Amino acid sequence: MQNGPKKLKFTKIKKGRLAKFEFKSNVLNFGTVGLKAMQSGTLNSKQIESARQVIAKKTKRKFKIWIKIFTYLPISAKPIGIRMGKGKGKVSHWGARVRGGNVIFELCGHSKKKLIASLTACQSKLPIKTTICYKNSFWLTKTKISLSCYDKNRVAKSQKNL
Repeated sequence: MQNGPKKLKFTKIKKGRLAKFEFKSNVLNFGTVGLKAMQSGTLNSKQIESARQVIAKKTKRKFKIWIKIFTYLPISAKPIGIRMGKGKGKVSHWGARVRGGNVIFELCGHSKKKLIASLTACQSKLPIKTTICYKNSFWLTKTKISLSCYDKNRVAKSQKNL
């Protein structure tokens, strides 16, 4: 399970605001299929971990998974029976700010149906609206290519032969 960072300069951070759209990390860098956020929001470490477990279970742990977000935001909460005042509460869990358009997960594998089925099951575990995005070169080919995430040279040669 993901926890927060090991060291912080300040342990408690103000809430701040969420921007609506992300334009820097809205493309796939590593995998062929990804899960992109359509809304802004915060995800805690339990939600990210449960989504990762669903993907691993659906793909039978044979595909490569990249998690593109990290829980760096400490979220504090006061105990239930405490009155107002007396400072900010303790850090209860860690979260990550996600903007709309930000890629959350990337997957790489050879079965298109399993990739899409795993990401649709993953969408129900997250509290924000998401969509499945593709890398253009992988889905536009007419023949089936056995895509291996670990052997990039073989993939490049097979695409040149088409």
